Amino acid sequence: MRVDADAALARRAEFPILSTCAYLISNSLGAMPARTAQRLADYAHSWATNGVLAWDEWLMAARTTADLVSALIGAGRDEVTILQNVSICESVLISCLDFSGPRNKVVYSDLEFPTVHYVWQAQARRGARLEVVVSPDGIRVDVGALCDAIDETTIAVPISHVLFRSSAICDVAPIVEKAHRVGAFVFLDVFQSIGTLPIDVAALGVDAVVGGCLKWLCGGPGAAFLWVRPDLYERLAPAMVGWFGHKRPFDFDMGAFEGADDVWRYAGGTSNVPALYAAMSGLEIVNEIGVDAIRARSVALTSLLVDRAQEHGLAVRSPLDAAARGGHVTVDLPDARRASDELIRRGFMVDFRPNAGIRIAPHFYNTRDEVEAVVHELVAIRDGR
Repeated sequence: MRVDADAALARRAEFPILSTCAYLISNSLGAMPARTAQRLADYAHSWATNGVLAWDEWLMAARTTADLVSALIGAGRDEVTILQNVSICESVLISCLDFSGPRNKVVYSDLEFPTVHYVWQAQARRGARLEVVVSPDGIRVDVGALCDAIDETTIAVPISHVLFRSSAICDVAPIVEKAHRVGAFVFLDVFQSIGTLPIDVAALGVDAVVGGCLKWLCGGPGAAFLWVRPDLYERLAPAMVGWFGHKRPFDFDMGAFEGADDVWRYAGGTSNVPALYAAMSGLEIVNEIGVDAIRARSVALTSLLVDRAQEHGLAVRSPLDAAARGGHVTVDLPDARRASDELIRRGFMVDFRPNAGIRIAPHFYNTRDEVEAVVHELVAIRDGR
């Protein structure tokens, strides 16, 4: 697909922070759209003027936000629910599983985001056995070794689509094939891919997807999401539930919990309504531009970044092949933490991650000049200038 830079850059004016710095950290926190401020004001106004009647609008906001996410992952309407964070999303999925029998092993890579490790590690008290597969280079998942670890005692394989440290794209297909062949579930974390990499849940064949609006979707904190394959609703019945997940929540029934027939069974308690309003604008913009166009723009900018970093002798801790790389590039050098802090002081928003380096994440609203400039400044810092 042709990279329409002019169309992408025409959206820069919609993000106020871009006029104050080179904002190159959308893999951590996306830039806030200007219209988000109005959306949050609309929420406050509705509460102030309508009181309890505002719930009619707020419940509609939950469905609208969820459907905007659905459009980005190839899911159908009413197949996504919005939760507060990925830890909760993973915990809801975990609550669907029974670790008391012989099928109690959980397999994943040591390159997962730590919160995923923490919530699964905590299941040891319920009988879960963890097998954490070590990466040979700290950049890529050893897919062969991970598949070898999956056997008939495996219950779940929680993996990331794109790794948060290195931006390496995980080859999901062989993992899904092996897991399903032996009867295990695959839960895919798309937090680092949604909004910058095309996603089709049907084509991927995974059983559930978690992610959030915080990063490439420019939606702020508090709005994560969960998709479960609809034909698995009965097999993946959550024990972590709440009144919004009831089939008839407003009956206020004190009998046995009856889960909703659709994805709302995973909704838990009351929604984080302000986060829904904060998330909508970024979701709209990403849908308007289209992820294919964003991916093309991302490949162009990250490829330029890799080329310039290598020209100046900087270590690239991400895949060099754009087809194997997500939206950011990790660059490493001695005392990278200090260099990251200095880049921020000079007006380049990036971040540092231990055992990785400096993460630089151009999005559709960034320019080639910003990419060139951040490498120039990084070299200057390295050289003591």
